[in-house]
Amino acid sequence: MFRSRQVRLKPELFDLLTPERFPQVEAQTVLPGRPGKAVSIPEGLHLQIVDALAAQGIKQLWTHQAECWAEAHRSGHFMVTTGTASGKSLCFNLPVLDGLLRDPKARAIYLYPTKALAQDQLRRLRLLAGKAVEVFAYDGDTPTEARLLARQKARVLLTNPDMLHLSVLPRHERWDEFLYNLRYVVIDEAHTYRGVFGSNVANVLRRLRRVAAFYGAQPQFILASATISNAREHAMHLTGLAVAHVSGDGAPVGPRKIVFWEPPLAHDELNIRRSTITEAAELLAELVRNGVRSICFAKSRRAAELIYQQCADKLKETDRHLAEKLSPYRAGYTPEQRRSIEGMLFNGRLLAVVSTSALELGIDIGALDAAITVGYPGTVASLWQQWGRAGRGKGHSLGIFVAGNDALEQFFVKHPEELLQRDVEAATIDFANPFIHLQHLAAAAYEGPLLKDDEKYFGPKLAGCLDRGAAEGFLRQKNGAWFFSDTGFPAAKVGLRSTIGEQYTIVEEETGDIIGTEGAETAYSALHPGAVYLHMGDTYLVNSLDLEAHVALVRPFWDTYHTLPRRETDTRIISDDLQTFFGPLTLHLGQISVASRVVAFQKKRLGSNEVIGTEELDLPVQEFVTESLWFTIPVDLLAAEQELVRLPGAIHAIEHALIALLPLFAMCDRWDIGGLSTPVHSQTEQPTIFIYDGHAGGVGISRQGFERFADWLRDARNLIRDCPCECGCPSCIQSPKCGNWNEPLDKELALRLIQAMLS
Repeated sequence: MFRSRQVRLKPELFDLLTPERFPQVEAQTVLPGRPGKAVSIPEGLHLQIVDALAAQGIKQLWTHQAECWAEAHRSGHFMVTTGTASGKSLCFNLPVLDGLLRDPKARAIYLYPTKALAQDQLRRLRLLAGKAVEVFAYDGDTPTEARLLARQKARVLLTNPDMLHLSVLPRHERWDEFLYNLRYVVIDEAHTYRGVFGSNVANVLRRLRRVAAFYGAQPQFILASATISNAREHAMHLTGLAVAHVSGDGAPVGPRKIVFWEPPLAHDELNIRRSTITEAAELLAELVRNGVRSICFAKSRRAAELIYQQCADKLKETDRHLAEKLSPYRAGYTPEQRRSIEGMLFNGRLLAVVSTSALELGIDIGALDAAITVGYPGTVASLWQQWGRAGRGKGHSLGIFVAGNDALEQFFVKHPEELLQRDVEAATIDFANPFIHLQHLAAAAYEGPLLKDDEKYFGPKLAGCLDRGAAEGFLRQKNGAWFFSDTGFPAAKVGLRSTIGEQYTIVEEETGDIIGTEGAETAYSALHPGAVYLHMGDTYLVNSLDLEAHVALVRPFWDTYHTLPRRETDTRIISDDLQTFFGPLTLHLGQISVASRVVAFQKKRLGSNEVIGTEELDLPVQEFVTESLWFTIPVDLLAAEQELVRLPGAIHAIEHALIALLPLFAMCDRWDIGGLSTPVHSQTEQPTIFIYDGHAGGVGISRQGFERFADWLRDARNLIRDCPCECGCPSCIQSPKCGNWNEPLDKELALRLIQAMLS
């Protein structure tokens, strides 16, 4: 167990959760704080902004804010990465508002991944700018009349990539004056633009640069992000521009106690632990009773609501009025409801809130004492973001991680140093992914004919892409220019969160309400007839899937089982682009074709492994090309020839462990990754394990595994070795997304094979 470092503690907070009081405290440590580094307000800052800062009690800047001011006045593009609550918004607000106040025609676009974050920034900007600079939000909540007003009057437009993609760029002639005077583009929370979403956004930003240049504008790009391991590279990949990096965080940080909370076993034999929802509710109730201002992060709307309800019930048992100081917060609430909760949390009328990741980003909700993260949020960066919502400034704070049965969560509980000492992940994108890039070239051609000179936006492979577009029939060439020749509105066919434009629409059968969409890559697995589908925390049963109309009809579902599809998968190596050796292994990176067919599904009782039914399915084969790493395993690593019969279970277990841990190295989710293990592959003619990007074309996820293979394999060894189960469980080698229903698996031989690989 970790021991507290020698720092001055705040006993009334830090002594609340100890192993002596709560056996669930598996490990704990105290991270020391640091003082802030302040400098004077820059002399050149517009006096109106100086006065506005003074009115908010700000008479100095932190060193990184001053460095961003200097970087902005070198007229270069830059990215700032500092911790939560370090004042990143001033890093871009000061130079942008200063420029707008000095040039009454200048315009700026601020891009945010969420509406709530844009609304929060709207308030901050208006405090700084007053009435001198018109600031407007422009998103899906904006009424029609307000959109017209924004086009006519906005000096600063707060929007999101989707609105830029679907509304502003395709109809840029309506925004001609704004784009002519566009001087700044601010991209906040840039680390959220990764994977498929980030690859799409990178194309949207290139289209923005091109359209702005048509009107004679070359805006300065300013990016802000949580810390990621490849910040400058990520900013350059997003924008296509040379970008400087500002990283020295001068803001103060108070001492923070980190607690790893392990729910007790509910089923010893199955190694299944008590529900994290129940644990989090009891833990939050304990904090509220002690007056600790807290935020609890859950993975889904349903989980957030359940934690809130169970916590409120427990509080009512001892003090009814305490339950009134608790509130849930999630997507799906009206904008007015969300603003009200944010305000009550900020002014102290609420003691605690249970939230989805909607409050993870930089919304100002005041000074909190504790942040509980229920289950791994997907990345180490997100975990630190969530913990950083407590103890803003010099205050003491608690950061609590409640681990479930998931393999990665159990890995962290058993190896807390692997989390606290680990570098944050790299954000991966690939704007040139052919399945993404071609669709955006169609959208760009709709916005204006493409020319050879557009290589400066879309890269040196533009000519080949244009030829493919012509071959597919949506582009035509005339007099050295390429025009959009298809019918319809190309941007509407591009979902920014999928590599394939054909989205499946999920419709509630009785009401006709659209629940959401699912990408074509995952639709057959997630929306097959009979599937239990979880969307934003609500549960539905799929009644039918129309493969031609791309519509799934669903109804609300309250039964106590979930479904698991069975897939038959085959891989074909198309290109072997990189090779290296790792001990006895030959490691490869290249392009593969994945052919997959969903053939059946199981119904499994929630909270146990009980199978209550199996049904066959008749769905077509899906095939896509993606990037993959793979490695072959010499048979002589086996101790005896008799172990050959156990080899399929061993390499299947290794595949699962690797997939579970790849999110430690690339900012992705387990569901973004695919895998296949086979005792004899038709092309390698050896036992082979494939780990591939689960999206057509790939977005750089498996490449991160290739580059960090030694650390990745070592972590997989530790995960399997340190799990107390005998034959494999959800905490080590069983996968919730396994297409073979976790059959066969051989934990003992898998561990011996990995030991041999590492030796």
